[in-house]
Amino acid sequence: MSGEELRLNVEKALDEIRPFLQSDGGDISLLSIEDEKIVKVQLEGACVGCSVNQMTLKSGVEMTIKKFAPQIEKVINVEA
Repeated sequence: MSGEELRLNVEKALDEIRPFLQSDGGDISLLSIEDEKIVKVQLEGACVGCSVNQMTLKSGVEMTIKKFAPQIEKVINVEA
């Protein structure tokens, strides 16, 4: 999978989970993909101060991204 295909697959994964985040007043943006295995995202809106955002990141976002791009090892939230 090329770097561009990987980015497109990660974006597809984020598009799948975005409606759930938006329903709670939040959102998510892809910042970067490093070494084709670490995805850096930024949780936005209500997700920023949410006490369950680490759980959302691991169980929701990371799991969905790995479904679309199995080579991804980790998803990191970069705070603004």
